[in-house]
Amino acid sequence: MDVIRRDTPIEELVGSLPQSVGYLMRKGIQAIACGEPIWGTVEDAAKARGLTDTEIDEIVAALSGLLAARQSGSGIGSGAAS
Repeated sequence: MDVIRRDTPIEELVGSLPQSVGYLMRKGIQAIACGEPIWGTVEDAAKARGLTDTEIDEIVAALSGLLAARQSGSGIGSGAAS
């Protein structure tokens, strides 16, 4: 995965960036059900939880930070998403 966008499928996100599950759960977004990723996009899942466009953009930015940290070797402890 090179980039995370609002239309990124949850299944792809979870497969490429497993630490995204914990971050999404802290934001109230279920990313896993019965051990399998939820279908739909990041935006779909966030809107289902009643999040605003601004909140969705913040989530996408934080997830992008997690991805960048992983790609640079900084790891999840970089604090990119909280």
